[in-house]
Amino acid sequence: MLPVAASACLHRVRGRPLIVWYIVNLVRPGIIKIVINHTHLGHMTGETLSEGSKDGAIIRYSAENVVSETAGGIANARHLQGEEPFVAIASDGYCPDFDFEQVKNMLEDNDLSSQHYPLDKRNVAWLYLVKNPSHHPHGYFFLNSFSVNNQREPGHTYTYSGVGVYRPEMFDAVSLGQPEKLVTLMRKYATLGQLGDEVYRGAWTDVGTIERLDQLNAPL
Repeated sequence: MLPVAASACLHRVRGRPLIVWYIVNLVRPGIIKIVINHTHLGHMTGETLSEGSKDGAIIRYSAENVVSETAGGIANARHLQGEEPFVAIASDGYCPDFDFEQVKNMLEDNDLSSQHYPLDKRNVAWLYLVKNPSHHPHGYFFLNSFSVNNQREPGHTYTYSGVGVYRPEMFDAVSLGQPEKLVTLMRKYATLGQLGDEVYRGAWTDVGTIERLDQLNAPL
């Protein structure tokens, strides 16, 4: 595991905190309004990035006194996010080349003939999946023609990268202040056929251990 003397998103890869890699890539296509949810040692995130802006971003913070898990944290920050689809990122991942231009119109309300998708048919989220890393060989989801289901057929599963686009209403049923895992909601909507996805083939690392962090920082 990573040392706990700093918030995980502030560990540095190639001289830059993990979260700053994402901020820079978000700002590049004009995604400048960013909400950062934090619990453990979260004050260090604010001290590092400042309450104002970082690299052109307008940053707001959603602090938690207790760990609410990812879906719970998103629900707690709903008042800061508005009602449009938003991109959510697990900031302890390293994905230096991700082009966030592609997320801006990912969840459309209309089909190609400009007809509204029925509410119970349209995707509530779009996930970016990656090939299963060695420490997670069985993956999370089965990919089936740009939709996700909960089957786990050997050789056909993928791992969630930590990057996804979500409709706010996906979190309507999450009780404020209560812990809720994001994967629980994912599996619910995968069963309903309302979870879209694609495979991201760029560089990606789950920086969950000091060994993986050291590997990323090793001399080229």
